[in-house]
Amino acid sequence: MMNKVKILIVILTLAVLPTACLVGPKYQKPEDPQTANFRYGPGYADTLASVVNVKWFDLFNDDVLKGLINKGLENNYDLRIAMARIEQTRAELGYSKADLLPAIGYNGTINSNDKAFIPSSASASLSWELDFWGKIRHENRAVQDELIASEEGRKVILSNLVSDIATAYFELRNFDNQLIITNQTLETRRKAFDIINARFLAGYVSEVDKVQIEQQVAIAEAVIPSIQRQITMRENTISILTGQAPGPIERGKTVTELQVVNNIPVSIPSILLRNRPDVRQAEMYYMASNERIGVAQAMRFPSFNIAAIAGFASSKVSTLFDGSSYIQNASGSIAGPIFNFGKNKRRVEIYRQIAEESRLSYQKTCIIALSEVEQSLQNVKTYKEEWAARDRQVIAARKNLELSQARYYNGYVSYLEVLEVQRSLFDAELSLSDLTQSQLASMIQLYRALGGGWN
Repeated sequence: MMNKVKILIVILTLAVLPTACLVGPKYQKPEDPQTANFRYGPGYADTLASVVNVKWFDLFNDDVLKGLINKGLENNYDLRIAMARIEQTRAELGYSKADLLPAIGYNGTINSNDKAFIPSSASASLSWELDFWGKIRHENRAVQDELIASEEGRKVILSNLVSDIATAYFELRNFDNQLIITNQTLETRRKAFDIINARFLAGYVSEVDKVQIEQQVAIAEAVIPSIQRQITMRENTISILTGQAPGPIERGKTVTELQVVNNIPVSIPSILLRNRPDVRQAEMYYMASNERIGVAQAMRFPSFNIAAIAGFASSKVSTLFDGSSYIQNASGSIAGPIFNFGKNKRRVEIYRQIAEESRLSYQKTCIIALSEVEQSLQNVKTYKEEWAARDRQVIAARKNLELSQARYYNGYVSYLEVLEVQRSLFDAELSLSDLTQSQLASMIQLYRALGGGWN
């Protein structure tokens, strides 16, 4: 009896000791890039008003666009795949945590032959690997970090999804607008062709004028199919992003009526790095890889195991549950490596280099995040300035065309001058439409770069 008590004391002592032993490096946050302010940002940065408090549906003035984004959040396959990965990692965490607890099982054997070597038995067993060096705890922490990284990855996909749908919608409305511009230009050129062809037939102008305007009509006609292909492509893109079969996309406001809020708060770079889910995701992956160094180090030390069994065993089935058939046993074991030709040491080095790779990836992600904000701030500023200049160009080109046509019909200039002015106006109108779309998209890109759109 005293021997059993001593064994029980030893087992309980071994079970308690692991809580005090944990090999492996402690996590130290990598140094972030040091930047006080953004080069193209405002003169001051608001550290209280965070972009994560600006909801994506407050950015737009188009209910159709909001509906498309809502549909994307519900149906997008990338987002649903990310959710499945989160649930998978959550299950892996529960699976890993179970290793900290003893495994309890049962076994039963019935043998009708009393002379058989294997007796009949019914027993329950317990086995437990003591986490003496923290191998299981390190793995649990690593999986938990990966779970958080998966959740941050979902936020990245969500933010990109809002941005991609809005940008594709802006592009679609831009091509719609370009199609209107081209049809108007084509109608104008056809009317001009009718007039010049009549003048040619009457002998007032040469065939050169007729051929030149005929050429311009064909150019405008050729542009229309190209724009129609682009429209279909953007509709298919939006269909994929919203998780629906390809088909027509409902339209809302025109490209000139669309607006994006322009008072997005710009925080200091250190706040940005806390807002960006991709930065947080990269850090969590580094934390997970750092924990697995501890797993590899713990594998260099001996493992302790506890086993126990209690039940009944008898050569006769009829006496299986008699008191004399009762058996019990408890045992402890130790196993560990002695000489593996440096294999265990190399395993630790492998995980150290994996962690170093993750650390460098985190720091690279930080730099990319800062550069994306810098570029987005510059894009917002310069697109606004470029749009204003292009708008003045369109106004001047329209006036110039009006004057050139008057000069031509009064016989002061050749039709070549009118054609050149028409081409200039057509190109300017298309460029202005492109810039309108780019200006809208630049605000969305700034919003995403600052870490918005995921909540």
